[in-house]
Amino acid sequence: MTTRALEGIRVLDMTHVQSGPSATQLLAWLGADVVKLEAPTGDITRRQLRDLPDADSLYFTMLNCNKRGITLNTKTERGKEILTELIRRSDVMVENFGPGAVDRMGFGWERVREINPRIVYASIKGFGDGPYTRFKAYEVVAQAMGGAMATTGFEDGPPLATGAQIGDSGTGVHAVAGILAALLQRERTGRGQRVDVAMQHAVLNLCRVKLRDQQRLAHGPLAEYPNEDFGEEVPRSGNASGGGQPGWAVKCAPGGPNDYVYVIVQPVGWRPITALIGRPELADDPEWATPEARLPKLNKMFQLIEEWSATLPKWEVLERLTAHDIPCGPILSTKEIIEDASLAADGIVVRVPHPERGEFVTVGSPIKLSDSAVEVTASPLLGEHNEEVYAGELGLTEDELRLLKSDGVI
Repeated sequence: MTTRALEGIRVLDMTHVQSGPSATQLLAWLGADVVKLEAPTGDITRRQLRDLPDADSLYFTMLNCNKRGITLNTKTERGKEILTELIRRSDVMVENFGPGAVDRMGFGWERVREINPRIVYASIKGFGDGPYTRFKAYEVVAQAMGGAMATTGFEDGPPLATGAQIGDSGTGVHAVAGILAALLQRERTGRGQRVDVAMQHAVLNLCRVKLRDQQRLAHGPLAEYPNEDFGEEVPRSGNASGGGQPGWAVKCAPGGPNDYVYVIVQPVGWRPITALIGRPELADDPEWATPEARLPKLNKMFQLIEEWSATLPKWEVLERLTAHDIPCGPILSTKEIIEDASLAADGIVVRVPHPERGEFVTVGSPIKLSDSAVEVTASPLLGEHNEEVYAGELGLTEDELRLLKSDGVI
């Protein structure tokens, strides 16, 4: 019988919305027993962006798979007693409340450490200590303040948000790294510790190459960027890679919103590209033959490629480029991704049965372990595992459960 990587690890999930639930879902996929604790009214996202009137939203279901779910009013005295017992029995506690909320609840780090010295206590916040600490953090606020928006978009346009949830789910992945490191260190020390991750910091970590380029600007214009003018800060540069090998999204036929292929022009790829686009003479033309010659005219170079690609469907462009080992990829729409048979076969786009919805499509585990397979299961209904946890594990009687429910504790 195979075991899971984090089997035997109990996670008390006191998170809501996206940054925290994305972290605890990854831990659940890795085999931890994640118990999601909600107020009796439930995580707010159960009701947000609903597509079906009487079912948990996709927002909630797609971020809370593979967890057990319990309800508890932690503002009541009995609720606090039960929470204390849950903390005592847990290896990890994760929270993403606003600054100071858990302290007001009476369960800040110092108190939790008293209850359980071995616990790993992970907090996800919008910002670190300083003038931004009390700012309300949202996905795009974190993108704005972590360097992403200033460097995303076209030179003559406004700053743009990315569709990737680098503020929320990106922070969740960082939190998981910290939690796993703390659990490993506990094996040596016997002690738990606090893990703090801020959304602004996680976004900044994902934007580190832009800080690289900010420092390079001190020594002159960034030749790898297609921009003509450079000021004192890294500019928005459209779809340019900004890396060692120039890239751009070129249009394809018939010209729909996602009829594009992203093409990277390596030095070795230039000659086959010139043949494909019907301009073989450019392979040996000193004005075009070397990367140094091409850098000052990246816009013109990709315009030449696009004059060819715009006459062909993107899958044909892809086929012709990959035949010559040229790095490229089609721009896949959300519809194409959700219908992609290869992604389904890889278990990264999965269909999950749900007692209210019937079935929903979600993203499977992006982390594949050879000895720890992941089967994605449905998110818990509100309070679905109250009896299992409170009676089966904490030993409360049926009478106590009924009283807790009638008193609004669960």
